[in-house]
Amino acid sequence: MAARRTSPTREVEAVAEKLHAAALLLSRRLRTEDDARGISPPRLSALSVVVDAGPIGIGALAAAEGVSAATMSRLVDGLERDSLVKRTIDPDDARGVLVRATVRGRRIRTEGRRQRIRILAAELQRLSRDELDAIRAGAELIERVGGSRDLQGRSGRPG
Repeated sequence: MAARRTSPTREVEAVAEKLHAAALLLSRRLRTEDDARGISPPRLSALSVVVDAGPIGIGALAAAEGVSAATMSRLVDGLERDSLVKRTIDPDDARGVLVRATVRGRRIRTEGRRQRIRILAAELQRLSRDELDAIRAGAELIERVGGSRDLQGRSGRPG
């Protein structure tokens, strides 16, 4: 009996399922490092956007994280209480507020990122050159497929 060919749609869905499972495993593995620092994944994610995007409005930050402005405002409240971010007046719009990372916030984010990279590097060290090359190529494709969301202007308005 001849083997039945997988349709392209089923093949793509199978790859998507495998990628999703792998991303969850990797995320869980690395999250233990963030938990040790006492910062929740949603707060760390928001802090990372603030560090990377520079001063950013609550609306743009919420859009980047895929949450409501009210949810983001609560996350920013907690980050501000922990002295990881600071709210400032938007110089281009006196009614607007920008969120900036503090020195402590940048340090926490940078140290956490370095630690996660060290953990990944230690695991990757065990791979053969061909396996490492495959991971590199896969990572580049994942970046392309996932695409980075373009953050709008500082206050969340285009431009």
